[in-house]
Amino acid sequence: MDNQFFKNIEKKTGVNMKDVFDLANSLQGANFKDERTVRNVIRRVSQIANKPVNKETEDKIVKSIVSDGKQLDFNTISKMLNKK
Repeated sequence: MDNQFFKNIEKKTGVNMKDVFDLANSLQGANFKDERTVRNVIRRVSQIANKPVNKETEDKIVKSIVSDGKQLDFNTISKMLNKK
């Protein structure tokens, strides 16, 4: 993909694309039925997006993924974060 494309995304969102790609690579083969793994992913996404997640919201996201079997992706987490 075009490097300028990613620079434009970084400029508009303030999110470092290298961090996003590093996170995506670390998720390959991750066990999303493991609560600790899911909490770590949520915290990393929160940090990358510079959007704090309170304990209650984190618990809801974890339950949704671990217990209810929802897919873990940026879109799902983003929707949950924006429901405030």
